[in-house]
Amino acid sequence: MTEKSVPPSFDADDIIAWLRKNPDFLDKNPDACDLLFPPTRKDNDRKVTDFQSFMIKRLREDKDEVIEATREIVENSRANMNNQARIHNAVLMLLEATSFDDFVRTITMDCATLLDVDIVSLIVEIDSDVIPHIDLTGVRVVPSGTIHLLTKGQHAVLESNISGLDEIYGGGAGLVKSQMLMRLDISRHAPPAIVAFGSRDPNHFQPGQGTDQIGFLGGVIERCFRTWLSLPL
Repeated sequence: MTEKSVPPSFDADDIIAWLRKNPDFLDKNPDACDLLFPPTRKDNDRKVTDFQSFMIKRLREDKDEVIEATREIVENSRANMNNQARIHNAVLMLLEATSFDDFVRTITMDCATLLDVDIVSLIVEIDSDVIPHIDLTGVRVVPSGTIHLLTKGQHAVLESNISGLDEIYGGGAGLVKSQMLMRLDISRHAPPAIVAFGSRDPNHFQPGQGTDQIGFLGGVIERCFRTWLSLPL
């Protein structure tokens, strides 16, 4: 071992001298308290530094962190259970539809209330210059290529702080400040389609949110479409 590689040696006096020059060391490095044994008060004539206050402060901070983490877990669990219940109710209502028109109206009207959003639209892409008239509230027809443009090729798109598009929400576009667009893979014999969920809350939908539950609803809608229209996968 060379002279340069020999680590410097410190004794107790050196450490105490350094701590005197850096009195805020433990405040900046509270983890160091975990490495120390608190002194016991045996000699009232000697001035002994008591680390008990540091340890109590650390324990209180740890307790506050645990309480806050627990609160967030409980709130998230309640929110997930509430959302799951909403999805289940929407699925049951879709399965109870007595006609195809009733099924579509359940998607575009009843689901808005069940899922606590302000507007739901069903967007169907027609590969034709002639746009047929569909007399169902909430169903909108768009030209070929529009859905790929809207979804950016993704299965689900969540956006916050936006302005709703007339092509998606029609007269309700001005109400929409956040949205989720969910692609429907109905059948190779069916035109591309999406379900759009719009909210007046600009942060109701945000990028990065989980889509498992709403994806389950989308899977049910796809299967119901195939059943009603007698379409193969």
